[in-house]
Amino acid sequence: MNTMHDTDVLIVGAGPTGLTLAIELARRSIDCRLIDAADRPFGGSRGKGIQPRTLEVFHDLGIVQRILSAGMPYPEMRVHLGPLSFQFGPMGGRHQATESTPYPNLWLVPQHRTEAVLRERLEELGGYVDFATGFEAVAQEGHRVTVRLSTGESLRAKYVVGCDGGHSTVRKALELRLNGKALSDKLLFVADVEIPDLDHAHWHVWPLAKGGPIALCPLPEPALFQMTSPREPLIGVEEAIHGACKCKVQRVHWRSSYRPASRMVNRYRIGRIFLAGDAAHLHPPTGGQGLNTGVQDAYNLGWKLASVIRGGPESLLDTYEQERLPVAAAVLGLSSHLYRTRSLKRGQATNQLALHYRASRLSSGTPIGHLHPGDRMPDLQLDNGTRLFDEMQGTHATEVLMKTGVRIMVRPDGYIASIGTQPTEVYAGVPTRAVRCDHTLN
Repeated sequence: MNTMHDTDVLIVGAGPTGLTLAIELARRSIDCRLIDAADRPFGGSRGKGIQPRTLEVFHDLGIVQRILSAGMPYPEMRVHLGPLSFQFGPMGGRHQATESTPYPNLWLVPQHRTEAVLRERLEELGGYVDFATGFEAVAQEGHRVTVRLSTGESLRAKYVVGCDGGHSTVRKALELRLNGKALSDKLLFVADVEIPDLDHAHWHVWPLAKGGPIALCPLPEPALFQMTSPREPLIGVEEAIHGACKCKVQRVHWRSSYRPASRMVNRYRIGRIFLAGDAAHLHPPTGGQGLNTGVQDAYNLGWKLASVIRGGPESLLDTYEQERLPVAAAVLGLSSHLYRTRSLKRGQATNQLALHYRASRLSSGTPIGHLHPGDRMPDLQLDNGTRLFDEMQGTHATEVLMKTGVRIMVRPDGYIASIGTQPTEVYAGVPTRAVRCDHTLN
């Protein structure tokens, strides 16, 4: 087959990053195609930690309740040392929701469940994933990009976004390198294992287990745990677990090995081709940052692509790299530090609520209280009894009219564009909704 098809945006890779981007484009009625080289959806727990800021993104996408239902709070940790065991609080702690932060806690959702919820939302919007369809080669010519696919067809797109992971074929086609280093010369091991007789209320750790340390984190499915270890047990998964807890493994659902690394590219865009998620930055597992940073890459890029395709200034797309590359660098530094120090510190350090775009050229005006242009807009109670996050839900920008007369323009991705000034001209083509609030920000 050697047919030619056209689309506005080709998204390569149907993990959480690619799915989020496809949803952002589909709900703005932008023609896009989402492909993945795998012949079926991913089936393991891998990236299981959903940070508070990502839950807010999922609120905007209309799926947060489904994500919460698909997961559970992080369990308390129990460390076993011979006959003794010591209990610690859950990863990230336990926090009460507040007016400004409705989703304050790290939420445990196996990655395959997160992807299933995202695929369902995309299908509701009329989109779908083309599995068993890989990216092979690309050529940029003028205002078009031509891509050859593994199916034998060719495709012309206005833009291409590589969301195809650490071994990204799109990144390699651009000849961009992941700069950084491996954090270990050993392959870490992870598996989903079914253990009916093990206490499912705690995250169990045996640091002195025969054959090497073992951790078993309960997953939302009954009797299912995510096993992690510095290496694949030489004596076998079943034997290693039985030696640690005297429990029988009924089934190993999925297993994988990987080398922890801290790497990123120095460019997110070459011409009409972009990178997002693990294709642009690789994180160690500590801190639950990788999946979340990828989702937020897509959330930043989606509304900008849609605006430009509808006639907005092409320069808006330059702000994607300008805003997201420093964020990825900061997050990589944090997760690498947590990996090296084996620190259990979480919460404010990792929840991504404090990430901002203050230095962006899209941010203008002066601070009001603790809020600066470029900051994440907190949730607020509005005059009509609704919540600001509910009014912000959708594809529009939101103008918040304060009782003091100050106006705050909030971007479609929930960050403050301007305070007390006219927003930059790039928002001219973005629909806006105005809401009133008597809340005093301080």
